[in-house]
Amino acid sequence: MGFARTCAVALVGVEGVVVEVQADLEPGVAAFTLVGLPDKSLTESRDRVRAAVVNSGAEWPQKKLTVGLSPASVPKAGSGFDLAVACAVLGAAERLDPRVLADIVMIGELGLDGRVRPVRGTLPAVLAAADAGYQQVVVPECAAAEASLVPGVSVLGIRSLRQLIAVLADEPVPEEEPPDPARPDPLLAGLRVPGTGAATGLPGAGAAAWDRGHDLADVVGQLSARTAVEVAAAGGHHLFLEGPPGAGKTMLAERLPSLLPPLDRQESLEVTAVHSVAGLLPADKPLIDTAPYCAPHHSATLQALVGGGPGIARPGAVSLSHRGILFLDETPEFSSHALDALRQPLESGHVVIARSSGVVRFPARFLMVLAANPCPCGRFSLTDGSCDCPPSAIRRYQARLSGPLLDRVDLRVVTDRVTRAELTASGARGESTATVAARVRSARARAAARFAGTPWQTNSDVPGRELRSRWRAAPGAMDDAEQSLERGVLTARGIDRVLRVAWTVADLVGHDRPDATDVALALQLRTGVPRGVPMALGAAT
Repeated sequence: MGFARTCAVALVGVEGVVVEVQADLEPGVAAFTLVGLPDKSLTESRDRVRAAVVNSGAEWPQKKLTVGLSPASVPKAGSGFDLAVACAVLGAAERLDPRVLADIVMIGELGLDGRVRPVRGTLPAVLAAADAGYQQVVVPECAAAEASLVPGVSVLGIRSLRQLIAVLADEPVPEEEPPDPARPDPLLAGLRVPGTGAATGLPGAGAAAWDRGHDLADVVGQLSARTAVEVAAAGGHHLFLEGPPGAGKTMLAERLPSLLPPLDRQESLEVTAVHSVAGLLPADKPLIDTAPYCAPHHSATLQALVGGGPGIARPGAVSLSHRGILFLDETPEFSSHALDALRQPLESGHVVIARSSGVVRFPARFLMVLAANPCPCGRFSLTDGSCDCPPSAIRRYQARLSGPLLDRVDLRVVTDRVTRAELTASGARGESTATVAARVRSARARAAARFAGTPWQTNSDVPGRELRSRWRAAPGAMDDAEQSLERGVLTARGIDRVLRVAWTVADLVGHDRPDATDVALALQLRTGVPRGVPMALGAAT
């Protein structure tokens, strides 16, 4: 009779649970039993592991074999347990020393020929192992760079089970041919993502660390919208752009990620973990250090937008845009159920997906940008009679965006048609991305200094009661906003958001606290009603 154990990791969302893989050999009819709440793909590992062990030159034990996954109450899914199961079986068969296996965490899928293939979620799995006190991890060679992002963990990258057996048995390590770089890994096969060669496992949801070559100076005119984009980047405020086709709404949204500061170490690990679980992490960039940008198509389902799907719950577009930008172009064309599902992550910063097997939690703290036409044909204007849409069609189209969702949007701006004079003028380009990004970094630094010692980083994170009690505006600055509350123009949530935006404007122009001008600009950006204040923040500094 033989017994051996090693460890693997079961992922629940982006959180991991260390699982002890135990193998027990007893005299009897040859059989292979796998217990411990495995799913279908994990149950199939019995055949994969047997073939991989035999094709790696090791002898498969002809006894009664039982492999247990502990704790048995935690659901296990996926093929990432293959490597641990194979080594536990070889340890029970005394091909490997069981004492060597006990303190090693193994993550990887086995091919029938013994090659070790990558699996989703390597980074969160190694993070869970490190948090549990393990210091040695074995992963596929192509995932070693990702696993090495976790400090304090010794990572061994291998190409095959044959190599791992040689390392653990202190034998000469055989050479294995590296994977063919011209042949894409099936794990990453699917839709391509803007800015990378990666793929997305979610229909209509593309996310990537955005290319910073987009320059804000390319946008013609749109002074109000440019100001709103700058305020959104500086304070993390949600933005709604409404205007006719071709006015520059998409161009502004695409340039917003370039205004955001680089992610810090903790934020980078959070974003990388989500993309790793989704299978979207580029092989040549194991750590995402720039704000992601996600722009799902308006046909995206509820599951593609907020997460879920059949079987194992996968992160949706709101999680793929964590710490970055979620851009919903043609917002009224999205499903109303999908749009209303955004209200919970907008407030809490995470998504909770309940399944019969358990509850999965994904981070979802993003900056949302909505873009819409004023009517189905896009030509509706109070001063232009070129729209042919009947009033009832315009009302139905605009009613697709619910009031509760729009109430959570801090900035609402109308983008006008670009005139011929603006388009053909020479030397009239607006400020570049570098200039505006410098002001955004300075504003965020002021906010960070103000919120030192608190759990908040940007003005949009601060609860309204804290702003009203600890960080008040100048005396009399909120009079207009309070009158708008009394007239029903603003809700209680709306006036808190006006105060948050006013603090961001004050940070951008260098004021110690918001004055009446800062609040007036915040009200104008919130309601769209002109209040006679200058929109060019660059001229005020």
